[in-house]
Amino acid sequence: MGTIAKGLIAGAVGTGALNVATYLDMAARARPASGTPEETVRRLARGAGVGLGEGERAGNREAGLGPLLGYATGLGAAVAYGPLARRLPWPVGAVVLTALAMAGSIGPMAALGVTDPRRWSAADWASDVVPHLAYGVAAAAAFRSLG
Repeated sequence: MGTIAKGLIAGAVGTGALNVATYLDMAARARPASGTPEETVRRLARGAGVGLGEGERAGNREAGLGPLLGYATGLGAAVAYGPLARRLPWPVGAVVLTALAMAGSIGPMAALGVTDPRRWSAADWASDVVPHLAYGVAAAAAFRSLG
């Protein structure tokens, strides 16, 4: 199996783990879902001159496209990690994957002005770091198990 295929599989596993960790956090703390993915879609579409429709139709597209951006980030981070996978020991690989996924999600949102991590509280950071760490651990383990 090629490195890209392994990255796609590992990225899917990691993204699933990130989603489970996020939903567990939402359930445990009774917190709402983040609106940042949808806002990111809104700003990207506006910047690209792409209309998403009006009212509920636009909101529904944003709600569908926001999570897809997360999947694209998770898959992309693991594919980017692929060439490093054999060179890094497992725990280091998990940290690298965590960092790649966080940079791939927070970076664009910060650049678009959707969020400013410098203003995040400790709880905000925990809500972001813990699921991304679940992503990194799961994706690195999946990558390693694929040989």
